[in-house]
Amino acid sequence: MNQNLSSTTPELLVEQRDAVLWLTINREERRNAMSHAVLAAMAQAIAAAQGDRSIRAIVITGVGSKAFCAGADLQSAKAFTTDYSEPHGHLANLFRVARASCIPLIARVNGACMAGGMGLMSMCDMAVAARHAIFGLPEVRVGVFPAQVLSVLQHLIPRRTLNERCLTGEPITSAQALEVGLVNYVDDDVDAKLQWLLARMLDKSPAAIRRGLYTLKGAESMAFEQAMAFTESQIALFTLTDDAKEGQKAFQEKRKPNWAGQ
Repeated sequence: MNQNLSSTTPELLVEQRDAVLWLTINREERRNAMSHAVLAAMAQAIAAAQGDRSIRAIVITGVGSKAFCAGADLQSAKAFTTDYSEPHGHLANLFRVARASCIPLIARVNGACMAGGMGLMSMCDMAVAARHAIFGLPEVRVGVFPAQVLSVLQHLIPRRTLNERCLTGEPITSAQALEVGLVNYVDDDVDAKLQWLLARMLDKSPAAIRRGLYTLKGAESMAFEQAMAFTESQIALFTLTDDAKEGQKAFQEKRKPNWAGQ
């Protein structure tokens, strides 16, 4: 794959491969546990990507094959915050940036996905997992609770499943994660499945996906009438894009569309 943009920081590898931006946690010796530097760099990279139309998707993963992300680094003296007087923490800010992203985020879960790692996976729009991956919220074992993770996880899985994971701290397998809708796909070859999923998305209209993701996220928390008012105005705007005009023309002419991305 071409590397059009490559930037590396010690704990987060940032690399553009063709139309996909890869953000890889580079802390294998700590099971890719999150540091404040990782969270800040990831938020910065996602935010910066929003202004780059060459980036069509963002993949989030960890180095190696043992862990996607083990959560907060409990060996750190300040694992959860660096400043108790600051109301906005690094993980919360990352969730906010991810929520505002109009570029699809895909989690490549290459191993254990635990605690705050469940938050990283859940903030993504889609997730592909290796068959050996496990998922869990073990915070109650160390006297805390996955409070911030709830903001991005609670609507992904059934409530009783969520309650059990939070209150027992017991992990589940990738097969169980797939069954409850936590991930989109599980495969022995996680990279092959990821590329398959990316290919099915990257040949579609960039403009429709960008504005469509904005619409999906905007409508999610709205009441019915508010959602209807919002979406009926959005559909009119979709039809005004160059991609919509090209897509309809290509359909009529029975050919592949040439997307302008606007």
